[in-house]
Amino acid sequence: MAPTLAQAVDSAWQRAIQAREADGQTRRAQAERAAASSLWAAPPSLELSHRDDRWQTSAGRRETEAGLAWPLWLPGQRSARGAAVDVDIELAQAAIEAGRLHYAGLVREAAWAIASQRAEVDLADAQVRYLQGIADDVQRRVRAGDLAHADALAANAERLAANSVLLAARQRLAASQSQWTLLTGMEAVAEAVPSAAAAQQPPIFLAEAHPDARVARLTVERARKRLHVVTTSRRDPPELLLRLRQDVPGRGESAQNSIGFGVRIPLGTDGRNQPLEAAALSEIDVAEAKAQRTQERLAAEAVQAQAAVRATEQQLQAERQRAVLLRERAGLIDRSFKAGETPLPELLRAASAAAQADAGLARQHTALGLAQARLEQALGNLP
Repeated sequence: MAPTLAQAVDSAWQRAIQAREADGQTRRAQAERAAASSLWAAPPSLELSHRDDRWQTSAGRRETEAGLAWPLWLPGQRSARGAAVDVDIELAQAAIEAGRLHYAGLVREAAWAIASQRAEVDLADAQVRYLQGIADDVQRRVRAGDLAHADALAANAERLAANSVLLAARQRLAASQSQWTLLTGMEAVAEAVPSAAAAQQPPIFLAEAHPDARVARLTVERARKRLHVVTTSRRDPPELLLRLRQDVPGRGESAQNSIGFGVRIPLGTDGRNQPLEAAALSEIDVAEAKAQRTQERLAAEAVQAQAAVRATEQQLQAERQRAVLLRERAGLIDRSFKAGETPLPELLRAASAAAQADAGLARQHTALGLAQARLEQALGNLP
């Protein structure tokens, strides 16, 4: 049973390296969320120190100190970092949607390419069978003395040419099927079905709902949140210190124990803060420019895809009329040839023209389906 396009997209996405990258981005964001929800701005640190006079006076004086340092959140820093992590998680999910849409485009292109090549193989096979019938008829009439041997040679040459076209079409189809398997991991090819939704006039395009636009928008939001983190982190985190100290004045004297508390407050300077702020502002400018270009690109692609569908529909109508006329003409000439009123070259030319028209019609059918699939892609719709 042939898979659906949706199943093929799922399979292709599961095989994609981009899917692993998106999953890794999600895991990193979730790990950062856990860190942002911690009570401390950074992991606590342990301090140990010991001094004695063994190598100096050797009077037995010793000093041992153990301490813990807890980094503290600056005012507003924890909430700012949490907000930035929330945007990172949303961006990771949006990147997955955009990646799936990208692979949906690859699957659609591959499916319609195979559909087009299958149609070419079918038409080429039908043409071979038709020309084989003509060659057999000509050979019979040559034996009867109604036609010259040269006509038999011409009929067989046309049949061989059509067979060569058939073999080339089968080779292209096999190559495309191999590419399909490489893309999706499936041996069976999904059936390329024309989209009824894409044929609506005019289709609805909402740039805000497109996965690429959402990624661009969230990238800008992430850059702004990171700037807010920088502005709320004007200095490194202050540290709360707890120390336990033991002093031994000398041999035979009792030890003296003490507990100490302290705070270490790093100072923020322009040398530290200005590069961070400049990098954050630059990230915002770049993200906003990319978001604007993305909106313009998506709008242009939607307009182009709509125009392509309309143009392809008109071309299909013209090709259909042309194929009907040339096929009718070939039928008339075929009957005339069998009646002995038309020479063989005229029949072969008419058959070739009709076959080319049929091939053009088949290609135009698949071209319309592909144009509609590309419109769905431009609108940001998955199969």
